[in-house]
Amino acid sequence: MTGHPLASEWDLDPACVYLNHGSFGPSPRPVREAREAWSRRLERQPMRHFCREMEIELDRAGEVLAGLLHTQPDRLVLLDNATFAMNVVAASTPLKPGDEVLLTDHEYGAVRNIWQARCRAAGARTASVSLPFPPRPTETTAAIAAALKPETKLLVVSHVTSATACVLPLREICQAARQRSVPVCVDGPHALAMLDLQLDSLGCDYYCGSGHKWLCGPFGSGFLWVHPRRRDAIQTPIVSWGGSIAGRPASWKDSLQWLGTRDPAPLLALADAVRFFTPDVLAEYRRWSHALISAARQRLLQIPDVTPFCTPAETDFVSMAAVELPQTAGWKPGYHGHPDSLQIQLRDRHGIEVLTGSWSGRRFLRLSAHLYNTPQQLELCTAAVAEILQQERRDR
Repeated sequence: MTGHPLASEWDLDPACVYLNHGSFGPSPRPVREAREAWSRRLERQPMRHFCREMEIELDRAGEVLAGLLHTQPDRLVLLDNATFAMNVVAASTPLKPGDEVLLTDHEYGAVRNIWQARCRAAGARTASVSLPFPPRPTETTAAIAAALKPETKLLVVSHVTSATACVLPLREICQAARQRSVPVCVDGPHALAMLDLQLDSLGCDYYCGSGHKWLCGPFGSGFLWVHPRRRDAIQTPIVSWGGSIAGRPASWKDSLQWLGTRDPAPLLALADAVRFFTPDVLAEYRRWSHALISAARQRLLQIPDVTPFCTPAETDFVSMAAVELPQTAGWKPGYHGHPDSLQIQLRDRHGIEVLTGSWSGRRFLRLSAHLYNTPQQLELCTAAVAEILQQERRDR
């Protein structure tokens, strides 16, 4: 199997083997060109763009995205990323002393920070539920349901976890929370394009997404989905004018769409990412990347002491999977700003970008693949990992 025909749409550094799309996913050429065209349009006539066109164009881009997400456009607002969206939910969630926000032990560190800060300010607390290892749908739902208490005011849960790369049974989790009258906020950056999202039927109250991952939207593009029952409570963590700068009728989105002077090009070009990923291209991306990751994972699991981690079966993942690595002498946990020594060696000695780190005291390596990756790149990576781990064993 050689490279995919669409790989030429990406302009990646040829000196780098890029296998970390799950962290920062580059955009194909049509999306980059669309973003640049929107910026040029702004620069030609800023008053026209900001005061008369921007809100209309944001609506149009939202309609395109809503089609992909199988939802109604008036339930979506385009925002910079899932982190911004999660901050909006935090600002919109009333909490008082004694209240609790429940997360799982697989949640993203920045999301945990957001809710710890929000609870600290309100005198509330965060709690964490440990999921079964590895997470299985029935047991995972049961563990979360058992952790919900009368004082639980919100459940925050990933759709696809970041470090551990597992898909959680979101629909069942939302149903269990709804039976206990607990609202659900979903952290969903990795699910957009990787999974077939049906937001209106998931059963959640909020869904936070990023466009710069598997959909390959511009950096600085994302969305917040809000169920109509929560719309009136929406607050923004950034206070600006708040209303429609174009003088349109009031909308729940107003305070989120006008945050001061910023270039909306990444948000507007998100629609071009959706257009690039036609249903056929979307299916091809999933097939191609899953085949690459599955083959690489099989090779990694042949290395002594490397185990499947949280996704024991090939049906447990799509375009991103993690394996557990042995903890050799001198190993120190690393993640976000303090990379594992394996990540540094892969980068500096082999020109390979992957994510390695630690979760719950376990050492892991997470591989991502997209249409621009090739079997040869994955083979190069797995061979390099085997070589470095072998050297670590000798150095024990």
